[in-house]
Amino acid sequence: MPREHFWRYLVMAGAFAIFGALILVKTYAIQSGPQAEVFLRQGELHSREQTEIQPPRGIIYDRNGNILAGNRTVYEIGVDLASVRNPQAIALALSALVGADYNTVLERASIPASPNAVYVVLANYVLPEKVALLKSYDVSEEAESMDSTDCSNDAALTGLLCEPKLVRSYPERDLASNVLGFVNHESLGYFGVEQQYQSLLAGEPEKVWLPISPVRVQERPEVPPGASIVLTIDREIQAMVEDTLDAHLARTGAESGTAVVMDPKTGEILAMASTPRMDLNEFQNYGDIYTNEVPYNRAVSEIYEPGSIFKVITAAAAIDTGEVTPETPFPDPGFYNIGGITIRNWNNRAWGDQTVQGCMQHSLNVCMAWLGDVKLGPTLFYEYVDRFGFGHSTGIDLAGEQLGTVKREGVPGWTYSDLGTNTFGQGIAVTPIQMVMAVSAFINDGQMVMPHIVKSVIQDGSQYNVSPQFAGQPISAETARTMNEMLAQSLEGESSLAMVPGYRLAGKTGTAQIPSPTGYDENQTNTSFIGWGPVENPRFIVFVWLERPATSTWASEVAAPLFADIVERLVVLQAIPPNYNGIGTVSNTGQGGQQ
Repeated sequence: MPREHFWRYLVMAGAFAIFGALILVKTYAIQSGPQAEVFLRQGELHSREQTEIQPPRGIIYDRNGNILAGNRTVYEIGVDLASVRNPQAIALALSALVGADYNTVLERASIPASPNAVYVVLANYVLPEKVALLKSYDVSEEAESMDSTDCSNDAALTGLLCEPKLVRSYPERDLASNVLGFVNHESLGYFGVEQQYQSLLAGEPEKVWLPISPVRVQERPEVPPGASIVLTIDREIQAMVEDTLDAHLARTGAESGTAVVMDPKTGEILAMASTPRMDLNEFQNYGDIYTNEVPYNRAVSEIYEPGSIFKVITAAAAIDTGEVTPETPFPDPGFYNIGGITIRNWNNRAWGDQTVQGCMQHSLNVCMAWLGDVKLGPTLFYEYVDRFGFGHSTGIDLAGEQLGTVKREGVPGWTYSDLGTNTFGQGIAVTPIQMVMAVSAFINDGQMVMPHIVKSVIQDGSQYNVSPQFAGQPISAETARTMNEMLAQSLEGESSLAMVPGYRLAGKTGTAQIPSPTGYDENQTNTSFIGWGPVENPRFIVFVWLERPATSTWASEVAAPLFADIVERLVVLQAIPPNYNGIGTVSNTGQGGQQ
């Protein structure tokens, strides 16, 4: 080789070496320099897309660990358009095995693949058993190996993909449906616990870059699940209360019913039943079940005039001020004039010489009007109504709570006659949960316990318990003990259908005519009963309400037996032994509340 050629080749080799080194340096600079992130993002934009991944929703348990709301796997079925071989076969398989519309599937599966058309959904929320049928479907002689997302190994169904995902599941179907609420397909909670605790249960979604290609769906990362919740609800007590309520609705012909069972010392709701109820797995039927503004949960979302059960508030206020005692005499003439109207007793008769104790036992409207007018006056009366929480939120952790209506002195439209009717529960509107919270003061030395539905929250491997909270002290401890004993003696004074032998209870009936634009209809009533026990160491408060019963308009004949049936079963479920002092529970025959 001539010497001059050798140097020429050597120079050329050096030049190529330097050029290669420059390429490596530039490559390193691109990968590690400030523009590296820009190039990487541009690459991701071509092969991936940013997606928000929803975490698995938290589980809802009853107090004993029974699952009331969980998650189940369903499938989204779609096609990778670039891989489709036989749209007709895909349409036939999905229509036969999944129930999809043949023409719709055929149209979508026949879309030509393009940068803007990569993947098309053909069916959604398909149950695992139907996907199993699809995966076993094989009509062609040619078979292919299956990836984890393939719907079938049949070559004719190439491109068909099944992607699993979680949706809400309610194994008890309609049990406690008014308490739980439901979750729609967009993972949004509606009503009850599902709405109230939406952010906790749903967890924190994460935004990640995922492959655009559906065949790489297995690259989807896992995200931490939402918090799980343990309710105060006892599944066995809840089921019992719902069954008992339904039986009495059928027996009395009432339009609707509500029942609440609460631990009076902790505020834990052991059962809350209302009608109508629905299978939460079929939430799409909500509009057909809850028509004409029917509230989802009457216990917290419907206000009503309570009638004579409200008399316990009037009596407690009068006793707490020191104006009367249970022995204070009252000669009942059978009527009382106040604010231009005449108040009469529930049976339009005079009861003669009575005491405040007798007024409660016989449920005398005239006596309550006298207490409100002479012993309290409007300022004190409405102050106690406010102290007991009426017209305010109880703070219960359920969505949709109503505040009730209290028309008080100084408010436009209020007249002095309203004071008279409000004393026995007419012209004032409350929710059932407000009544339950109010009477808890008689059990807790004058303090009202705040009702709550969540017992604990489980998050990140730790459990956080909810402590009892009090909502104020409307009356003294002495007044509370007086009311507790007075209402127990009132029940013991007369025999009725609320009797539960062996247990000493306290309580009160309430019959309230239902208001209309033209006045009160004496043939349409709300009948309710609120009671608690055993008196010596109360373990429960039970509230029941039957709206517009057909067999009787009186609470003592329809609501009191419902109360008794629930308590009779409740003491068994709570393992509360009977008293052996020979005192049985007997109900107040006072019919309650309207002139």
